[in-house]
Amino acid sequence: MKTKYKIDRKIEIKSSTANLSLVRDFVKKAAKDSGFNDETIGKIILAVDEACTNVIKHAYHYSNDGDIKIRAVFDKSKFKVIITDHGEPFNAKEIPEPNLQEYHRLKKVGGLGMFLMRKLMDEINYSTGNKTFNKVTLVKYLK
Repeated sequence: MKTKYKIDRKIEIKSSTANLSLVRDFVKKAAKDSGFNDETIGKIILAVDEACTNVIKHAYHYSNDGDIKIRAVFDKSKFKVIITDHGEPFNAKEIPEPNLQEYHRLKKVGGLGMFLMRKLMDEINYSTGNKTFNKVTLVKYLK
């Protein structure tokens, strides 16, 4: 089912894990209005939650003072969630694919956010602006 509407919505939060529920609700409504089913909406929410958690943890080092901007855009069959922050720069290319067997053998906890995002979304793009901001764009296609 394709929606005939374009969606372009924004929300801005402070970098606190307490605000992640606002992000999940925001993404759920935008994805639902774009025509995604509940299973796909759950995948999108999880990927966005992981991305925002990474911003809070790694870009802002758990400081509650940082700003995170989230924009949900849907046009035709492409749904994008764009997450922007002004925290510590991040290079996604430095994060290797995990060896899941080794991960399980060592009983590691955490550290699979990037892996999950890559598996749950159709595209992930990272960019930085002169080291003044980080931007991650998560893309899911409506099939």
